[in-house]
Amino acid sequence: MTVQTADVRAAIARSSLAGLPVSTVDRLLGSAVRVLIPARATILSEGGSTPHFDLVLRGLVRVQVSARDGRMWTVRYGRPGDVLGAATLYSPVVRPFFSVQAISDAELLRFRPEVVRHEADRDLPVALALLTETSERVMGFVGEFSSQAFASVRERVAHHLLDLALEDTGTGDLVAPISQQALAEAVGSVREVVVRALRELRDAGAIATGRGGILITDPGRLVSFSGLGWNRGS
Repeated sequence: MTVQTADVRAAIARSSLAGLPVSTVDRLLGSAVRVLIPARATILSEGGSTPHFDLVLRGLVRVQVSARDGRMWTVRYGRPGDVLGAATLYSPVVRPFFSVQAISDAELLRFRPEVVRHEADRDLPVALALLTETSERVMGFVGEFSSQAFASVRERVAHHLLDLALEDTGTGDLVAPISQQALAEAVGSVREVVVRALRELRDAGAIATGRGGILITDPGRLVSFSGLGWNRGS
């Protein structure tokens, strides 16, 4: 049984499970396990047929879709409190075209899908929590696809940098912990094109590049280049 430690309680409080009674959460946690994922490791592979229901406890993960030519496009980032896989619980085709990868070292709380489904069958609040989570994901993906489909590479780069931004607790700076190659994969482009876009953003004073990632020196200016606004929940 997974004990409700401080990090588990904090993640649940941020998630779509937040409104459930403690007794219900305890039943869901009864068979859940903590899973450590190293940076850049694949959590769930494309084409998998097994449903999953995970809660991010620590770190940063991304959901990617792939093209036939091998290019990847990040459609969602997951942070502590984000749920992964709610839509797979009732889908006959689980992951035909997307995968999940850790960007930084991450830790997930992995629930047993059959337990979650059983609780949803018997408890309306659980079913409503799953419906809310799935609805938010559908609307988020539709918004992401529609906005990115008509954006330039520079706009997509700016958008992803804002979405990835993490506060450096030592300096208070906003840093996107991603390499140029990984950023190119995230926006569905090639490294050479992304390097040009980064140079333009750097020359405009919006970012600075460094070994630990990309420093966002002027978030407001970067937002203006994104043409999208800051959708951290994508």
